[in-house]
Amino acid sequence: MIGFIIHRWKLYGGILYEWRNRICGKIINFQKKNNLTDADVAFGTHLSVEKIHRIKENSYTPTDDDLKRITDFMKTK
Repeated sequence: MIGFIIHRWKLYGGILYEWRNRICGKIINFQKKNNLTDADVAFGTHLSVEKIHRIKENSYTPTDDDLKRITDFMKTK
């Protein structure tokens, strides 16, 4: 049973980690498509410009709240 739980955790954690890593590419493509600056994305998501920069360069792992704000903003455009 414990092996099953650990396996499920690794699977979920791996999928979540991969999605978080791909968010930087999604942000960049979204900005290109909509001609937006990092400041525009920061304003629309209510996150700091520095946090947007760090997410895009993969030096910061966005929280669930950060991801929700970003995806919600992307849905509005």
